[in-house]
Amino acid sequence: MAASSGDVVISARDVNKVFRVGQRATSLKERIVGRGSRGAGTFHALRDVTLDIRAGHTVGLIGPNGSGKSTLLKVLAGILRPTSGRVEARGRIASLLELGAGFNGELTGRENVYLNGALLGLSRREVERQFDSILAFSELEEFIDNPVKHYSSGMYVRLGFAVAVHVDPDILLVDEVLAVGDEAFAAKCLAKIAEFQADGRTILFVSHALDLVERVCDRAMVLDHGRMVFDGDPEFATGTLRAMLGTAAEPPPPLPEEPLLLVPRITVGDVAGESRADFAGGDKLAIRSVVRVLPEALGVLASVTAVVMGAGGHPIWVMRVDRDQLPGTAGDWDVDFTVPDCPPLHGAFQVAVQVSDAAGAPLAVARAADTFWVRSGQEVGLLNVPYEVTARVGGREAR
Repeated sequence: MAASSGDVVISARDVNKVFRVGQRATSLKERIVGRGSRGAGTFHALRDVTLDIRAGHTVGLIGPNGSGKSTLLKVLAGILRPTSGRVEARGRIASLLELGAGFNGELTGRENVYLNGALLGLSRREVERQFDSILAFSELEEFIDNPVKHYSSGMYVRLGFAVAVHVDPDILLVDEVLAVGDEAFAAKCLAKIAEFQADGRTILFVSHALDLVERVCDRAMVLDHGRMVFDGDPEFATGTLRAMLGTAAEPPPPLPEEPLLLVPRITVGDVAGESRADFAGGDKLAIRSVVRVLPEALGVLASVTAVVMGAGGHPIWVMRVDRDQLPGTAGDWDVDFTVPDCPPLHGAFQVAVQVSDAAGAPLAVARAADTFWVRSGQEVGLLNVPYEVTARVGGREAR
């Protein structure tokens, strides 16, 4: 039975994936003495990944090359077993994870449609019923009876995607399918994804096209060296990745090599120190920043600034407290910024905190791990501004 909207359909808990790597033996002696390999080691592709994906959401997986995106997708699809941890999935999963995966190069396109359909759980009769639609979607009518070993990479993707989206999946997992092929087919794939979204299906895909992630997804996860470093709003996710890659519009300010203080925790709620995810315009907003101050920092610390940022890291408003309003002794400071009436905004926001010296140079910078939402009645636009409208025809007010 298909999951209802909001139900968890994919769950992962403390997932690790370790691969053995090493130089393979090149002689019989090496195989006997070295037991088949030299310099064997391990590569940690995934480290302690925990996530829940709910029905009806479209989730992007992004990160630098080698960060573990494709490995995580394969583990969630059940193609790879995690070394440790647990993965659970509900519903029929269709996956297109590697170019030509599930295809036999010696078989024709037609034969591979039946083979791929069987691998995805369809009976021969179900494939026959869908075959004409699959063929039309792939646009490979004149090549369907040729061996697929003669297909181009774009033709592989056309056929694989066509089969995957016709198995009536509850969950669609896709790895970089839109990176291969022409614009017309990419547009057709996006239209199919939009159709799946309208039907309330769950989609998880890997992409290096960050603008596509922002446009299509309602959630995005950033992986780095196998670890989940961000999970939340897509535009904040792409901003996090751009900062990691050094392609952000403004690089982060340089920090001292040996920091004199830390900002270990930032919380946003209606009560200082407690977390809350959703607000409306007019709600009380309490931002607590824990600042861990060493004695050596007391003489140089001049201010603590909290910035509420919109998507893309754009500052929405700034709050600052100077040294004369801060404690005079070292330790863990609770610096609370309270907004009695949250502005009538709409969207996802994030808080960054900077501790500065008298010249404004940063001593510590931190960003809250979570985003929070403010919803003020409108569907688009950043700010809910009251307004009036008057329409006239020939100088007379319309009725």
